[in-house]
Amino acid sequence: MHYFDGGNSIGRFPLATNDSYINKQTNERVVNTEWHNIVVKNKLAEIFEKYAHKGDKVYLEGRLRTRKWTGDDGRDRYMTEVHVTEFTFLTPKSSKDQSAQPATGNTATPQTPTDTQKPENPDAKLPEDDLPF
Repeated sequence: MHYFDGGNSIGRFPLATNDSYINKQTNERVVNTEWHNIVVKNKLAEIFEKYAHKGDKVYLEGRLRTRKWTGDDGRDRYMTEVHVTEFTFLTPKSSKDQSAQPATGNTATPQTPTDTQKPENPDAKLPEDDLPF
């Protein structure tokens, strides 16, 4: 994290994504890991610094930005970054961290379950909606 005069801040960190499939010829699972450069700014950066931990699963939305500079050897270098505009923590809260989690309000999207997440109580009744179909 870097803090600037005037209260602005920026955080940069790497994020890994995994893609896996079964090789049909060898019947083995193949996992490909790709690394991404993530940039968060101001209030989002402060929230991320306080509550995100190595290994946490997160959902990020943002814009791709490519930076160009000239290296020491005189060659042009490029780096593509994801400038985050919204995020959601997907890793469930542990019992010790429940009181420390913030109400993110407008700074992050609400958490929605994914196909890999199980509801806490599958027998709980869902409220009926007022949709006409």
